[in-house]
Amino acid sequence: MIILTGSDGFIGKHFKNSLESGQQLILPVDVDNAFNFLEQFNRWDEVSMIIHQGALSSTTNINIDAIYKYNIVFSIELFKKAIKHKIPVKYASSASVYGTQKDKINPLNYYALSKTTVDYWVMDNIDEFEHIQGFRYFNVYGSGEESKGLMASLVSQFWWQARATQQVHPFEGSDEVLRDYVWVGDLVKIVLQNTAGSGIFDLGTGQPTSIDTVARLVSLKTGSSLVPIPFPPHLKGKYQYYTIADMDWLKDYNFLTVKEYIERLNLPGQALVI
Repeated sequence: MIILTGSDGFIGKHFKNSLESGQQLILPVDVDNAFNFLEQFNRWDEVSMIIHQGALSSTTNINIDAIYKYNIVFSIELFKKAIKHKIPVKYASSASVYGTQKDKINPLNYYALSKTTVDYWVMDNIDEFEHIQGFRYFNVYGSGEESKGLMASLVSQFWWQARATQQVHPFEGSDEVLRDYVWVGDLVKIVLQNTAGSGIFDLGTGQPTSIDTVARLVSLKTGSSLVPIPFPPHLKGKYQYYTIADMDWLKDYNFLTVKEYIERLNLPGQALVI
């Protein structure tokens, strides 16, 4: 049995689909039943792995109490169960912990701070675990992001804009904003198949792409117009202008590129290919 938190979320659903296709027995856990689950579940000896993807993930969320409760307290209590029952863990951290730095911890919002706090707790207790791997997800994109709204990747947001209005709206100056975009299908495969030792790993492609390039790829694919908009004032000082994952730990993996992904998407009126 595999415990999967966040199974109703964008990334969690992809994990669920992958695990179910492999005939794995999945026990889903989501925000509504998180703490009740910890109190009532008594079959820990039947659990072969915990895949912890659940979190309040909006970077603009300022509800400190809720973020502390679900992102920090629940995660640590779940990990204590893993230690006690010797259950391997794979969990989602975030590249947001780096903030505006390339390789230093510098969280810019409460979500990033919560991920940083859990990462530090894991590293302080790493020798207590049977096995634990944290993955700092970079800019994840793919099908099924609709529920994320404004927190969805710009790959998806530009695609939705083009389909709805025949226009794509990158920020002014977006040619200087580079992000490391990683397709959710690659992410799920890497996390599930990674056999490295315990630790915390960056998970992107190691190849950043400018926001302007993403917008132009969508514009070219859909025949939409590029209409830049002013940079939102409320994001100044809180925006990651450059992200790139350190992927030295994973050599020779053939990532799907943003260009390849967009080229495979079907046009309006048709289902998405991937």
